[in-house]
Amino acid sequence: MYPISAQLAAFVAQTESFIGDDSSLAGLRQNYNRMCQAFTPPMPGGVRVSDFSLAGVDVRSYLPEGPAPTAGWPCLLYIHGGGWVVGGLESHDFICFELAAALHILVIAVDYRLAPEHPFPAAYQDCRAVWQAIHAGHGPHAINLQRLLVAGDSAGGNLAAALCLGLRDDGQPQPRAQVLIYPALGGPCDLPSRRDCRDAPLLSSADSDAYLALYLSGSGEPSPYAMPLLAENFSGLPKAFIAVAQFDPLRDDGMLYAERLQASGVATVLHPGKGLVHGCLRARHQVPEVDRLYDDLLNYLRNEGLTQV
Repeated sequence: MYPISAQLAAFVAQTESFIGDDSSLAGLRQNYNRMCQAFTPPMPGGVRVSDFSLAGVDVRSYLPEGPAPTAGWPCLLYIHGGGWVVGGLESHDFICFELAAALHILVIAVDYRLAPEHPFPAAYQDCRAVWQAIHAGHGPHAINLQRLLVAGDSAGGNLAAALCLGLRDDGQPQPRAQVLIYPALGGPCDLPSRRDCRDAPLLSSADSDAYLALYLSGSGEPSPYAMPLLAENFSGLPKAFIAVAQFDPLRDDGMLYAERLQASGVATVLHPGKGLVHGCLRARHQVPEVDRLYDDLLNYLRNEGLTQV
């Protein structure tokens, strides 16, 4: 039904092999962690990893070897995906150390609290707290605040967009740019991708709805900081790189967000993700169309000055 490449189909099959019979929350997290571990390549040389906390939130830094630049390290704050329910510091090592090594920058990953034990706004508050701690100069690394970006995939893309909205609304310093990879932005349920990709590989429309329900449980009136597409005003936000996946029920969330940013005068680059599925970032060096996404992402970050030369 979905015309994906043979390489991507093999990746999907391998990913699905980690789905177990245990449908409990603990089982879901255990299987997700096993899958993540299987797709995490060896750490590249020249990157030092350390765990610490900022504002009481656990984080992990990926620091290139060598002296810090005079103005401090260019830095990418990375927020992991996993439906706000699964994942953590281990799950997205693969992209964090790739970005640190390829761009020779500092990457800081956030271990935000997970739903349903900690529904919205816990994860959002954790990301805000880490951002503000970085701006206050906390932590062991010298950071160039003029070259500080935020990025996230899936639920992490949601949190990255929400962070930008909240900072703008409060008149606080914002990232140089926001990078959203197949983000879940709370789009309406009648978007075409919800129907066209309702049983897409690795994420169905029902899966997406279930994760969002866990995240929003008990939060009352929906908030733009939980569902960024509810925002009434998209002006004054950081420039954006938004990558979507063609066969993903969340595809139109990212496309609609890109349209609204552009209509509000925010410079936005949209990667259409032709032939891609949700969660495909782990298929690096296995699937040519995924490598093209990485090429566009790395080129964007270089063009935005997020590289140490």
